[in-house]
Amino acid sequence: MQKSELLKGYLTDPNTWDEMCADDSVRDQYRQVVEFMSKLSIEELNKKEDLAKRLFMSQGITFTVYSSGEGIEKIFPFDIIPRIITAAEWRYIEKGITQRLKALNLFLKDVYNDQFIINDGIVPVEMVYSCPHYLREMHRFPVPHDIYVHIAGIDLIRNNDGSFFILEDNLRTPSGVSYMLENREITKRIFPDLLPNNNVRSVMDYPSILHKNLMSLSPGQSANPTIVLLTPGIYNSAYFEHTTLARLMGVELVEGKDLVVDNHRVFMKTTTGLQQVDVIYRRVDEDFIDPLVFNPGSTLGVAGLLSAYRKGNVAIVNALGNGVADDKAIYTYVPDMIRYYLNEEPILKNVPTYKLDSAEH
Repeated sequence: MQKSELLKGYLTDPNTWDEMCADDSVRDQYRQVVEFMSKLSIEELNKKEDLAKRLFMSQGITFTVYSSGEGIEKIFPFDIIPRIITAAEWRYIEKGITQRLKALNLFLKDVYNDQFIINDGIVPVEMVYSCPHYLREMHRFPVPHDIYVHIAGIDLIRNNDGSFFILEDNLRTPSGVSYMLENREITKRIFPDLLPNNNVRSVMDYPSILHKNLMSLSPGQSANPTIVLLTPGIYNSAYFEHTTLARLMGVELVEGKDLVVDNHRVFMKTTTGLQQVDVIYRRVDEDFIDPLVFNPGSTLGVAGLLSAYRKGNVAIVNALGNGVADDKAIYTYVPDMIRYYLNEEPILKNVPTYKLDSAEH
């Protein structure tokens, strides 16, 4: 498809991947979007953008940026022109991320138990033990179902030929998914006719899928487990996400002061007394999760939580100690992990990165 009047004067950079255009034509997947938006004037598009910003602000869809000790509330960056990932591209990405997470989970299980990957010389021992996110408290820790990574945020980029690369792995308390959900809702409101006519895959089932997965982790396999989302509180930059996910899943949003540990079991304080908690979806960094084990000055966590976790009386999502697998120095070894644990070549490659333990670099 040739460029429309909307894109008149728009030049592509031959050294950079352009999502919408290739040379002088519009990519196939963007044809309907360009045709749709070409019917609108620049003034109308600007009004749509202003409407989107007002909707974000009025609905409190914001995050806090801290500068010079002060918090500045900002709306999440939003482009009214959607980025399109084709079904074929998504299947490829999904397959690559699934492979990567399998290897990362096996690495975490290994590095906190038998350490075969270290003994076989694949990952240097000093790279693991010097990592500030390696938790010796997790050594030989019986993680439920041997699952360390329940929720991951994998950052992707494209190079100049359109290939996808992994930029980084976020395996501790990844955030941002609520903004994806809200972005989709805002797009539907400002362009109500765009998505239904383009066979776009829904993302709105994410909360129900997450809730189902959390329920499956209940230590007692109760038919109706008590699940809570543990937040640092209203001053956290991602508090909007915490409230959104708790509401959409229908679970309690709690702070550390709302929970108590008694006889190695976690309880939630309610108006009718204490209620045992089965699963904690934590959005509190592990340094602050239990003042008896980690930061003694923390008021964000729950005293004795690690003991209840170790006894198998509560599941924590994500597991503690995952930071050793998403550390920037360990990142360069993830392709080796895939080959070592899965006997496969990585589907999605790392961005070219130097190994920090190599004298040549």
